[in-house]
Amino acid sequence: MLKWRLIPDNTKVPFMGMHRPLMLASVLISIGFIVLLIFKGLNFGVDFTGGVLIEVRTEQTADLEAMRGKLSGAGVGSVALQEFGAPNDVLIRLQQQEGGDVAQNAAIDKVKGALKELYGEGVDYRRVEVVGPKVGAELIQDGIIAVLVSMVLMLIYVWFRFELPFGIGSMIALVHDVIFTLGIYSLSGFEFSLSTVAAILLIIGYSMNDTVVVYDRVRENLRKYKAMPLRSLIDISVNDTLTRTIMTAMTTLLALAALLIFGGEVIRPFAFAMFIGVIIGTYSSIFVASASLLYIRPVRKPDEGKGTTAHAYEQIERRHREEQDAAAAPRRVRRPAQAALPEPAPEVLAELPPDDEPPPEAPSAPTGRKRSSSLKDRRRRRGR
Repeated sequence: MLKWRLIPDNTKVPFMGMHRPLMLASVLISIGFIVLLIFKGLNFGVDFTGGVLIEVRTEQTADLEAMRGKLSGAGVGSVALQEFGAPNDVLIRLQQQEGGDVAQNAAIDKVKGALKELYGEGVDYRRVEVVGPKVGAELIQDGIIAVLVSMVLMLIYVWFRFELPFGIGSMIALVHDVIFTLGIYSLSGFEFSLSTVAAILLIIGYSMNDTVVVYDRVRENLRKYKAMPLRSLIDISVNDTLTRTIMTAMTTLLALAALLIFGGEVIRPFAFAMFIGVIIGTYSSIFVASASLLYIRPVRKPDEGKGTTAHAYEQIERRHREEQDAAAAPRRVRRPAQAALPEPAPEVLAELPPDDEPPPEAPSAPTGRKRSSSLKDRRRRRGR
């Protein structure tokens, strides 16, 4: 059976070794998006700006160019046309008319008259909505309040479940996600409607869910490895949850991609916001929420004593880094020291010659000539 895994087990990716450049890039991009939101703003839909929204269905395929030209000459101001699912479904947006409700109703009658000239009686008006500027302003205010209240409640939840440093880190990640989502909307020009506000609230919940999973493993490892440096501990925690994080994000993105492609114009702004929000939320749970713990240190209870302070932890981490550097440095081969020879006994020293006398010469080996002479002597003796 073929066993193939997209994310292998026991990964050892040094995420915290990359956090500084990535966090710096996130801060710079966030500042750029804030400037973009201040000067360019968002493309608010009729829900926020006010105006008239008309959804029509024609018997045949709608000719948007002909319809736009006819409505532009009807004296109703700016007109936006958009296919609304099927080719014969059209969404007509009119700008806010000056003169109150009477002017809005007059603009609707003009639109109906222009469409009657084009398609006769074969036009079905499926929806007609009029949103005043006051209602739009209230919706903007309610949307901002909803986002802020959800973020504060998330902060309180993480604070009580973990610790205050974890709550602050999760809040930084949520602010990062909201700024990035709004900035991309401003940059792309997508219409910002009530469905987008709902998508942002879901993005906050999704990002917080990812962050809590990582934080839970960090808290578990804080109890397990009480003297391990915080940087290494966070790396281990993120790698332990990496498979779950990536697979959850991929399955969610596949479903959102299907909505984005086949969902039609009604649900496309919502799907677009959720798609980019899942990507941003996955990134922030690793490189923003987790990395923020390196600067907002959680309380640890090491085994080296109940009174160990943060300064003591810095010393522990410094000693651990020094040990790692020493282990990584090239090692020199040390030769074993020769054992010292034992001192000779006194009687042995007495038999040795003094230092100034030359050592006795060794007896020379017998030569072959002397050996042969001794054999002759033996023979002579035997003959006698």
